[in-house]
Amino acid sequence: MSTIKAIWEFIFHGDNEAPEATILLRIMAGTVFFWEGLLKFVLANQGVGRFTKLGFPFPAFTADMVGTIEIVGGLALVLGLLSRFVSLVFVVEMLVAMLSTKITMYLGTSPLPLPAVPPQTGLWAVLHEIRSEYAQMVCCMFVLWMGPGAWSLDKLLQKKKST
Repeated sequence: MSTIKAIWEFIFHGDNEAPEATILLRIMAGTVFFWEGLLKFVLANQGVGRFTKLGFPFPAFTADMVGTIEIVGGLALVLGLLSRFVSLVFVVEMLVAMLSTKITMYLGTSPLPLPAVPPQTGLWAVLHEIRSEYAQMVCCMFVLWMGPGAWSLDKLLQKKKST
């Protein structure tokens, strides 16, 4: 079997060995992605304004695309639908988010407002400010690795398909 086919099979048909409690990780990460996606549409400084300051190409399109992915993907993650695929997308998104915002914070050259209180730049500032992205990414990595758990639409669909 080719490597690409093996990855495809794992993401869309891999074993689901995660415990029922995995629903808590899916709810935590999924709801945060959902409301952060909504904020990109509700508050310009979280959507197009933020993407403009960060220098992303086509900031309005990019903000709307990312916001839509976070809303739809967040709901899918909470429900446990296409969980591994959504988790992979979110791991990549969190890596991009961390790299695009925290390197300049570390260097003290961020186009975004710095934290209100020290530390504002350097390693400690980055470690403090990266906590949400890091937590979301690790939750998604768990779901990607182990599956969405027994209480998921993926598991329900897997059962229907095998009968």
